[in-house]
Amino acid sequence: MRHRVVKNNFGRRPGPRKALIRALVDSLVKYERIKTTLPKAKVLRSYVERAVTVGKKNDVHAVRSLLQKYPNKDTVKKITSNLSPRFEGRPGGYTRIIKLGPRPGDSAPMAYIEFVDFNPENPIETHKPQDFSRALKLRKSKRETQEKSRIINRK
Repeated sequence: MRHRVVKNNFGRRPGPRKALIRALVDSLVKYERIKTTLPKAKVLRSYVERAVTVGKKNDVHAVRSLLQKYPNKDTVKKITSNLSPRFEGRPGGYTRIIKLGPRPGDSAPMAYIEFVDFNPENPIETHKPQDFSRALKLRKSKRETQEKSRIINRK
């Protein structure tokens, strides 16, 4: 029986669930605003707020305990050097959840989760689209060589 069980499992075993939460924490710390489903945002909020609170101490023990939970060094560095000083005078409540409505494909409730001092006009780090020009050049040169070989083989 599942009496008094509050934890959201997301239909995953413990290992994949832990990896999902780590990836969500990494993404939120990196971009400071992410779009995800509402249940994931609600669970993510507690993990991120604990990480920022631990990062406020900014000593060796805090850094090592964060590295144990979130092995990405860039994430831990940003938590301890950037986010924690920004929220120094704030006693919690570092994130906000903005509900967006249902997702078109499966009607899952979607939401933005962001830090409370996030400024959409001046994003810290934005996702840059990949440059595919090199790949297109390689594909074009490969096609040209194939056409040349076809011409040679026909003779």
